[in-house]
Amino acid sequence: MLIQEAVNLNIHISVLDPSVNAPCADLANNFVVGNFNDYQTVINFGKSVDVLTLEIEHVNIEALEELERLGKKVFPTPQALRTIQDKGLQKQFYRANNIPTAPFHLIENAEDALLFKEKGPFMQKLRKGGYDGKGVTPLRTEAEFNAAFNAPSVLEEFVPFVKELAVIVARNENGELATFPLVEMEFNPEANLVEFIFSPANVNVETESTAEKIATDIANKLEHVGLLAIELFLTEDGNLLVNEIAPRPHNSGHHTIECNVTSQFEQHMRSILNLPLGSTKMLQNGVMINLLGESGYEGSAIYEGLEDVISIEGVKVHLYGKENTKSFRKMGHVTVFNDSLEDAKEIAKKVQNMIKIIA
Repeated sequence: MLIQEAVNLNIHISVLDPSVNAPCADLANNFVVGNFNDYQTVINFGKSVDVLTLEIEHVNIEALEELERLGKKVFPTPQALRTIQDKGLQKQFYRANNIPTAPFHLIENAEDALLFKEKGPFMQKLRKGGYDGKGVTPLRTEAEFNAAFNAPSVLEEFVPFVKELAVIVARNENGELATFPLVEMEFNPEANLVEFIFSPANVNVETESTAEKIATDIANKLEHVGLLAIELFLTEDGNLLVNEIAPRPHNSGHHTIECNVTSQFEQHMRSILNLPLGSTKMLQNGVMINLLGESGYEGSAIYEGLEDVISIEGVKVHLYGKENTKSFRKMGHVTVFNDSLEDAKEIAKKVQNMIKIIA
């Protein structure tokens, strides 16, 4: 999706990916197979480009720092990425900068977790490496505490929230900022993955304004360049707490391709090239549906119901080109757009039931 926007601006895209079958392999101007955790691989790749950006945070930081020293533009900056890669440092950053977040404790191992058994419940989050619902587990019962991750983690106190929200902010090197309208997220309880995005979020003006302020505050204090997605809890008493952040185009912004003047992918491109940021104005209400591999299926992907779905007015399907499916693997997304958000929600529920990804 980023490459599609790059074509519009006549930008040459090189991609480093560990899989020879990566969906972008046939679309990029230059494709390199390699491990982005390997120092020398990242150095060699980075020397071949003018601007380096990421679609996943787990990249060798030392290599990115060296590339920056060599004069390469690296966005997000390695300094910001160090904080974002480590959920413990994230939490400490929020605390140091008076950014609202749930109370937390930092622990080193499973034995440390047991010391907090009487103070729970908690959500345990691995400090590093967690992604798409992995590396996160609730600690409520004695059995769950006994099965805690045995690695450096954050113990985050449960908060009574009524909605999970997200806001995406863009910032370029000039310090220009633009936020996309706040969205509401609905999760798949089994996979702990986003199932639906509703745009705009059903909240009051004050909540929207507070979310924008939090987002711009984080982006400025991190001196971030590029897109930054901020996931938030709206608590029962009307406050917002930052859950996590991601320094890249994000699941919570896929609907912007159809629903906003500027898509999140174009905005990211504008940000890292230090171009003027585009309008984030909504063109229409939208619902984004994550297309996940059906539970229990693994192998070559078959898309049941695809033709029926693409025949519906106001429905756009985006498949990611992944050859194989497996349980809950993200295989694509569908955007439903409509003058009425409630109508879009109804259509989205039908679409979700119509299309199944099996093997």
